[in-house]
Amino acid sequence: MQVNIATQFGTSLVSRPAGREAFAALDANILRQLPKDERIEIDFTELDVLTPSWAEEFFPKLRAEYGDRVVLLPSTNPSVQLTLETIGQSPGDALDQQHVARFFPR
Repeated sequence: MQVNIATQFGTSLVSRPAGREAFAALDANILRQLPKDERIEIDFTELDVLTPSWAEEFFPKLRAEYGDRVVLLPSTNPSVQLTLETIGQSPGDALDQQHVARFFPR
């Protein structure tokens, strides 16, 4: 399943509470209904702004719950690239630096 986060949550994703709420809504309303082996592709198309605050509340929880089923689709958006690079360096974050580098080359 492909999830366009801009379509689902808006084009400017900026706060921790909004990131928590986004994960909870996506998890409860869509992801829990998927077959256990279905990939979850995160699409950043049409997204204008992604901040580390929002991302730290969304992506680690997504990875913790769904693991390797989660695939981040490539993005040329500098906001997405820098934010994912930043949270990939955070202690205990589920996104590892190799994954970020592979999908978001500089």
